[in-house]
Amino acid sequence: MKAISTAAPLICSLVFVGGCASPFHASFDAAKYDRMSCVELNVAMGEVAKEMSATAITRGKVAKTNIPDWLWGARRVASTVTARQSAKIERLRQQQAAIAAARRSKC
Repeated sequence: MKAISTAAPLICSLVFVGGCASPFHASFDAAKYDRMSCVELNVAMGEVAKEMSATAITRGKVAKTNIPDWLWGARRVASTVTARQSAKIERLRQQQAAIAAARRSKC
């Protein structure tokens, strides 16, 4: 009974994180950074860095989760969540590069 009570929060958290890590978010518009002021670009850079850090922390927690062998499909869910988080980090890096390029040319 104790094993079931510890597995339920794990499954719920993996499903929740997996849903939040959907790769189907709208892509960013690099042209909008050309219209921003230097202050707005700095704020945008900070927000992207904060989101990238939070995503990396979540990815690390999921990757290091000790999943019991008897919990069928949980390892596949964990690897899927980790892959989605990695894709999100890559998208955020591209967004950060676009912001940095706009800052270099404008500020």
